Amino acid sequence: DVQLQASGGGLVQTGGSLRLSCAASGFTFDDYTIGWFRQAPGKKREGVSCITNSGGVTYYADSVKGRFTISSVSANKTLYLQMNNLKPEDTAVYYCAASYSDYRGRNWDHYDYWGQGTLVTVSS
Repeated sequence: DVQLQASGGGLVQTGGSLRLSCAASGFTFDDYTIGWFRQAPGKKREGVSCITNSGGVTYYADSVKGRFTISSVSANKTLYLQMNNLKPEDTAVYYCAASYSDYRGRNWDHYDYWGQGTLVTVSS
């Protein structure tokens, strides 16, 4: 069975940092573009960052550029999101997801597998 297990969320003050992890299993990790999405209360889900299966190119939403860093360790089938200088508007449930299509993945268009989400709360 395919699994994407996100963890690392929590409560942090403005300006603080968190590191999210996503453990993948049940599919060939290196064949997929892997990304992070988030959904804040009352808002639509949005793409945050992704790393492509072809060469490990990274993409970021404008709102997190310069503050968040995505990385992955293929040997461990784990995706990370280092989040620094967190702001209250970063408060959301964060999901990891996998897309077989490099093009669709980096355009936040279609993801085949989804994890269960981890809550990040940034207090002001």
